[in-house]
Amino acid sequence: MKTDYRRRERRKRAAWIAFLIVPPMAMMLTFVVWPLLVALSSAFYRWEGMAQGEFVGLQNFSDVLFGDHFAALTWRAFRHNLFVFFALFVVQNTAGFLLAWFIYREPFGFRFHRIAIFMPVILSTVLVGFLWKLFLDPNFGLINQLLDMIGLGVLRQPWLGQETTALPALVMANAWHWVGFPALVYLAGMQRIPREILEAAKLDGCSSWQMLTRVVWPLVAPSTTITLTLLFIGAFNWFELPYIMAGLDGSPYGSTDVLGLYFYRTAFGNQSGGLQDFGHGNALAVLMFMFIAVVATLITQYLRRREIAL
Repeated sequence: MKTDYRRRERRKRAAWIAFLIVPPMAMMLTFVVWPLLVALSSAFYRWEGMAQGEFVGLQNFSDVLFGDHFAALTWRAFRHNLFVFFALFVVQNTAGFLLAWFIYREPFGFRFHRIAIFMPVILSTVLVGFLWKLFLDPNFGLINQLLDMIGLGVLRQPWLGQETTALPALVMANAWHWVGFPALVYLAGMQRIPREILEAAKLDGCSSWQMLTRVVWPLVAPSTTITLTLLFIGAFNWFELPYIMAGLDGSPYGSTDVLGLYFYRTAFGNQSGGLQDFGHGNALAVLMFMFIAVVATLITQYLRRREIAL
């Protein structure tokens, strides 16, 4: 009887484990692994519109990286993604860390501030894009009106209409949209710091700046690993906000063109040139995926070792 009971329990346990594992694995294989394999195989063929042509091996990859028509656009978009990553790291993550420290010290109304900081994160990217297009309008936009109100009207700019300010304007809009996420991640990390450590640092005569940079910052290293890795992935997958605010061509004059926009134009065409090129588009997508996966893994491993060292 005991043997039969144990067998039934093992079957129930195995059935429950299979129920938890099989559906997610099926979803992953269907919607992630299979499309990746299809994209990878398509990148080795020449395409005429939607018709698959002859096998060309690595030619599409070579064209995307070094070809006369594609290389300049590829590397320009890559440089823009790099700029976005470093700019967001400086602006978005730094602002998130400082906001987290502000809330951690529990000023008056800190619960309201915590909710208010995170509110933009839950907004639709489409809504944020159109909202910031209105803010940055050169004629009646809020930014230029505020500059006029504080006596800095000489700094009025067509923010999205000139090459020097368009991409930084998109970065600022993205930072406003997502700053609440690193703020809450850092806040969670700060709340895990034992109070005894901070009190001991105060007794040793640490100023607020020394407390922040020499005690708190090293102790929230796991939060930095999370935010930096996700920021890197998001920066090199950037598509929605530049598409909404600057258009598919990365206007003006390609100054906001990023790899996501360039891939979409290459694979599916655009208004100015409706040609579809699935071969080169998929080659670019595969290269993006490999670059993001490898570099994100290296960043995570490096930061994990740094956590142990700290």
